[in-house]
Amino acid sequence: MMKAVVYNRLGGPEVLEYIERPAPVVAPGQVLVRVSVAGVNFMDVGVRQGMAWNEMPFPRGIGVEGAGRVVEVGEGVGGFAPGDRVAWVYAPGSYAGMAAIPADALVHLPDSTDDRTAAAIMMQGLTASHFATDFYPVQPGEVALVHAAAGGVGLLLTQIIKHRGGRVIGRVSSAGKVAAAREAGADEVIVDADGDFAQEVLRLTGGEGVHVVYDGSGPATFQGSLDSLRRCGTFCWYGPVLGGPEHLNIMSLPKSIKLGYGVYRDHIATPALLRQRAAQLFDWVRDGVLKVRIGAEYPLADAAQAHIAIAGRASIGKLLLIPA
Repeated sequence: MMKAVVYNRLGGPEVLEYIERPAPVVAPGQVLVRVSVAGVNFMDVGVRQGMAWNEMPFPRGIGVEGAGRVVEVGEGVGGFAPGDRVAWVYAPGSYAGMAAIPADALVHLPDSTDDRTAAAIMMQGLTASHFATDFYPVQPGEVALVHAAAGGVGLLLTQIIKHRGGRVIGRVSSAGKVAAAREAGADEVIVDADGDFAQEVLRLTGGEGVHVVYDGSGPATFQGSLDSLRRCGTFCWYGPVLGGPEHLNIMSLPKSIKLGYGVYRDHIATPALLRQRAAQLFDWVRDGVLKVRIGAEYPLADAAQAHIAIAGRASIGKLLLIPA
């Protein structure tokens, strides 16, 4: 038996239940892992509300990311053995004491990376890496606007952009988040909770605008992000939970900008790419290029409290769940 967080209906954080249930049976192609740390992501809120996984029967597990140690290896799996330290991304049901995870979703952990760091960097680190190296490869001297610059993705994205020689204008929702954004390397930080930031961006760039905007803040910031771009700039829109603009007339897009929807899974389209990209993240952490900020840790039983914190945009950095 093990402890797990499940939900039996769609709704708010109150639908999350902490229960005891049998440990999963490992199937061919899977690896049974004892979870030491599970990552909390904004997509978990959307899943709980019914934005995905609706084909799954209730009760549904939740969570997709974590780190732990291999217990058992299923038929047909090579490269993993009991006792191996591993991390993963996109394995539904990761808010649990044990999880049966497709081997293709797993990466080995180097000794230099502890479990908490690994669980904190998989989804958000791969997302940030995709945005700044594949979706729009930031070049030295280019200027980026990073929304939610004190959040998990924003802090990592800022550091990767700075590592590549870019300049970062960070936007945060409250003054209490400014220090975190600056510590990550943001050159300027705009405090704005209402989507009224474009004029300040233009002032900071001498009226030119930024080369790229990374915006996962929902419809309220869409127009401001458009207005913040320079001619032929690039708009990276991400994060489905808050939704997008209801109607978009492509002929209304200004300044010959390029607009796209960034999805981290395109960065790791094969197991080989997943392991290559993850190894780069672990190397960056080891070498001090990336500093992973863990905002809070909660017992697995308090998953609902973690959801309240992340949905309320009150958190700074990554939120983690620790199974008993």
